[in-house]
Amino acid sequence: MTKRRLKAGKLGSGGLGLTPLTEAEMNELHLASMEVMRTKGIFVESKEARELYGDNGCIIDEKNRLVKIPEYLVMEAVNSAPTNFKACGRLPEYDIMLEDTRVSFTNFGEGIEFVNPYTLERKASVKEDTCMTAKVIDYLGHVETYERSLLSHDKAPPVQALHNAHASLTNTCKHHWLGPVNTYQLKKIHEMCSIIVGGDDILKERPLLTYVTAPISPLKFSKDQCDILMEGARLDHGVNVIGMAMPGASAPVHMASSLVIYTVEQLGSLVLNQLSKKGSYFVCGASMCILDMRYGTASVGCPEAGILNCAVGQIARRYGLPSFAAGG
Repeated sequence: MTKRRLKAGKLGSGGLGLTPLTEAEMNELHLASMEVMRTKGIFVESKEARELYGDNGCIIDEKNRLVKIPEYLVMEAVNSAPTNFKACGRLPEYDIMLEDTRVSFTNFGEGIEFVNPYTLERKASVKEDTCMTAKVIDYLGHVETYERSLLSHDKAPPVQALHNAHASLTNTCKHHWLGPVNTYQLKKIHEMCSIIVGGDDILKERPLLTYVTAPISPLKFSKDQCDILMEGARLDHGVNVIGMAMPGASAPVHMASSLVIYTVEQLGSLVLNQLSKKGSYFVCGASMCILDMRYGTASVGCPEAGILNCAVGQIARRYGLPSFAAGG
């Protein structure tokens, strides 16, 4: 039976919640995001994606590769995307339902160094280390899904995502969040999953993984991101778009303005995903923090990171979408 975890902030159960944005502020955020999408637009590198946007009512500036998206198209995409998401594992007992305020946990990734637990040696991570961490995550009962944990430095960059997928798919039965990088590796990972479950029809009913991609803040969709949004939908896999707009760096220093950038990037991605196939599973993801301007580093553990990522949960709920946010 699919797991349904407790809800956060539900008054009836005495849950604890943090809501940085009021209803009025949420509405202002929506209005500002619609204005940016309609007037400023998003840089879209993929010609195929621009054509798909254009064929469905968007204004295309082909010279500058900008796409301006009307509000009605955004709301159509919001209404067609599922409000909940069953993250399927290899076995049904590993299934977990993501919806509304239900909270579940995954590991963080993608690490580039590994401390060997036997020798305490710190080194660049390799595929064998990824296999080891996948086994640990498979054992941990309260870590209910698996995100790619480590980078396989011993494998060539053009196929690292394939090796990451092989390492984890053979060492944990939990649902996967994996970045395929491009459509070549995406299709190969799809083939792996199809073989594991016994065919495409079964995989369609029980997808073992969700593809992960990310915009380039501010307001830029790379060709690879567009391809993953489109091809993931066509292959009946969910797509998790990790927004990483950073106040003071790739977004305005004011957190409210950065959340506008985040919202535009999420909704623009959602529109492309739903135009590729209506009803596709879409997850609002985020790993947001501020820039430490003294040291020029990402302040992942700062209080603002918690506030931003809680606000992301509110934004996802505003549009009826599952969310995936960093915990700092």
